[in-house]
Amino acid sequence: MHIKKNFIDLPPHSGSTMDTVVPRRRGRRAAIVAAVIAALLCAAAALWYWTPHGLQIDGADLRIGQAARGVFLDEVIVRANAEPLNSVILDAVESGRVEEVLATDGALVKQGQLLFRISNPQRNLELLARQSEHAVSIFNLSNLRVSQQASASDHQRRLDDLQFALDQASKQHARNARLAVQGFISSVALEESADRLAQQQRALRQEQQSSAAESSVRDAAEQQLESAIQGLSSGLKLVSATVDALAVRAPVAGRLTNFRLQVGESIATGKNIGRIDDPERFKLSANVDEYYLNRMAVGRHASVQQDGRSYAADIRTIYPQIKDGRFTVELVFTRGQPPVLNPGQSLDARITLGEPAPALLLPNGAFISDSGGAWVYVLDAAGRHAERRAIRAGRRNNRHVEILAGLNAGDKVILSSYAAYGNSPRLHITQ
Repeated sequence: MHIKKNFIDLPPHSGSTMDTVVPRRRGRRAAIVAAVIAALLCAAAALWYWTPHGLQIDGADLRIGQAARGVFLDEVIVRANAEPLNSVILDAVESGRVEEVLATDGALVKQGQLLFRISNPQRNLELLARQSEHAVSIFNLSNLRVSQQASASDHQRRLDDLQFALDQASKQHARNARLAVQGFISSVALEESADRLAQQQRALRQEQQSSAAESSVRDAAEQQLESAIQGLSSGLKLVSATVDALAVRAPVAGRLTNFRLQVGESIATGKNIGRIDDPERFKLSANVDEYYLNRMAVGRHASVQQDGRSYAADIRTIYPQIKDGRFTVELVFTRGQPPVLNPGQSLDARITLGEPAPALLLPNGAFISDSGGAWVYVLDAAGRHAERRAIRAGRRNNRHVEILAGLNAGDKVILSSYAAYGNSPRLHITQ
């Protein structure tokens, strides 16, 4: 018995009917992305932290100082050199050849002591010529005076004769007048005696006038010759002085310094041949930073230390000419000087500029010259970075700078030179 089965054609099964749809896991991928981003940010932060920012400098070469409250001492300490208080410069008055040297450098000499002698034949010839002229003029003056005396004697003798003749004529005329009145002589004889009297009077007047005129001429000639002789005498003294100057003597007593003449050496007029210093009294000469020029004044007090003792001094002279950023002042001791002091010896002089006052102080350093006191580099708390900050500085001394604005007590500042930093606003300090 056959059983017939009827199959119904069905479409084939696809695999899709058998797979299960699984949803995508988006949360895991987001977590991975977030972790990668976080890792990158951490690396960037670490790289930023460890990468230098600003100009990189070596911290071992830095000098660091801290701003602090304190008392500002308005003074400046300078290195001063001892110099003789009084010195006399020796310059050659005459040129010539050194024939003899009688003193040595550094020796103590007395006033008038012969130092050296030079020779100058030309000056000797000039002296002989002036002496000859002077002698001739004196001889001429003597001859003139002898001639004048003889002439004056002749005139006086003639005047005496004329005066005698006048007296005789006057007496004769008076007698004739009396006789004429009595009728013993004629009027003609009386008239002749009157004429002789008048003639004698005229002769006497003429001789007197002639004598006065000649005397006036003689006196004028004598005065001119005397003036000429005085001029020759002055010239002779000058020439004699120049010859005497060939033997050079010490004008004052003291210590001979920078005296190095040699026999046979030729020297010219005006050449410096040394000086004579006061061996006992000294002054001090100091070079001061130009910053203090406007604050220096003649009469400001100072003190000098030597062997534990203090000596008072005052500023006597200020030379305002600035050279290499410094000017010169001279100080003199007011109440005694150190017992042992030599020319060129160096001493520390403390010059007082004002009264002490409380202030915010910053240690002095090379930075003040580079910034002019207008800005500084201030360190952060870690000391790895320094930023440029504007400040306002006031007075300064050898140890401190007075800070008026821009810093607070406790701020740390780079005190060493800023010359290598240029205009960098920030510094990175390596250890």
